[in-house]
Amino acid sequence: MARRVAGTVTLALMAIFVHVVLLMTAAPGMAAEAFKMGVLDPQEVLEKSKSGKRALDALKEYARTRQKLLTSDEEELKGLEKQLKDQESGLAEAQKREKEAKFRAKIQEYQKRAQEFNQELQGKQKELVDDYMKKIAVAARAVAERGGFSLVVDKGSETTLKIVIYNKDTLDLTSEVIKEFDKQNK
Repeated sequence: MARRVAGTVTLALMAIFVHVVLLMTAAPGMAAEAFKMGVLDPQEVLEKSKSGKRALDALKEYARTRQKLLTSDEEELKGLEKQLKDQESGLAEAQKREKEAKFRAKIQEYQKRAQEFNQELQGKQKELVDDYMKKIAVAARAVAERGGFSLVVDKGSETTLKIVIYNKDTLDLTSEVIKEFDKQNK
């Protein structure tokens, strides 16, 4: 479902892009200024800018802290399992069932906590990306206006949706946007 939506959005964006390029090139006499296009890798801006690195480091630290809690829970579960196996032969059937039930309940708690952690982490990641994409757009606009660019396209990456297949290095505004982003977001 998500791929289908992403594919539909990509097709729509590509159609708009082609339409804009055709309009700009079909009537060159009508355009007051030359059409200039640039590309940008927002993921690189996030990863290489100072505030982006800080935000990613904070997110990693949050994940590490939560992972330590889960690891502690895992160790506790392993200890309980070992204890249950060690005591298994000396327990009455009713005691054995009771301890097994408690153990299963602990496992369910652990699984629930792990699931909640993953949901929290995904939410924080989405929040971070959404917030930074707005900031990156502001920095990209400043660079584009300063350089006389009419259009800046997200070139995507291997891990995200790849929109640009090829571009000349001179069209890549990523390093300029990183500098502008750092200037705007200290």
